[in-house]
Amino acid sequence: MNESPLVVVVEDEEHLAQGLIFNLQAEGYRTHLEVDGDAALEYLLHTADMIDAVVLDCMLPGADGFAIARALREAKRYTPVLMLTARSRPEDILEGLDAGADDYLPKPFDLGILLMRVKSLLRRTAWHRTATQADHPAQPVLADEYAFNHRTIRFDALELIAPNRTTNLTVMEADLLRYLTEREGQIVSRKDILEQVWRVHEDTDTRAIDNFVVRLRRYIEDDPANPQHLVTVRGIGYRFIANP
Repeated sequence: MNESPLVVVVEDEEHLAQGLIFNLQAEGYRTHLEVDGDAALEYLLHTADMIDAVVLDCMLPGADGFAIARALREAKRYTPVLMLTARSRPEDILEGLDAGADDYLPKPFDLGILLMRVKSLLRRTAWHRTATQADHPAQPVLADEYAFNHRTIRFDALELIAPNRTTNLTVMEADLLRYLTEREGQIVSRKDILEQVWRVHEDTDTRAIDNFVVRLRRYIEDDPANPQHLVTVRGIGYRFIANP
């Protein structure tokens, strides 16, 4: 029998942490709690447990949530991360996404929405594992792909295949690439990306998204410093061009 998904909660506010653990377990998930950033990072990097999702507070004693997310991605650990952020700091949302978080939720949050977000991340984890299981030929997976310039974005497996390497994508990276490729040739504003892809509706400095685009260019461009596919439209946003 398959074990239920394991959700790791990294939260130092005791009442909130215990409430999350109680409700996640009530949903049928296994849980593991860490209350210190340094201890959480040690566990996440070295545990033998197969973690399905992480609920990660951005403000912690020791390493903060941003440092933990970055360290996980640098170590090529692509477990989905839902970051909890302060409602009054939309810049935390952008920093979390830039660090490698897959989704965010501002505090205080509705419990039902958090459980829905966790369920969504777990569904993507299940899709990823199914798509990468080559030992079940009797259960083929329909490819969800986009190909251009000798590169293939596999949205189902959260990866980008280039001639010399395969890059794992976060959910947010894959979602932004999907949004851009579905609008190939069209100008997409920074405001649209923030609102439609990242669901950031606060009065946010939209220029903060540029750092995220720089990272995507490293994945999809032959020369990231001279982009041909993901080009800047000055003062507005970006345009994706499959065949420049």
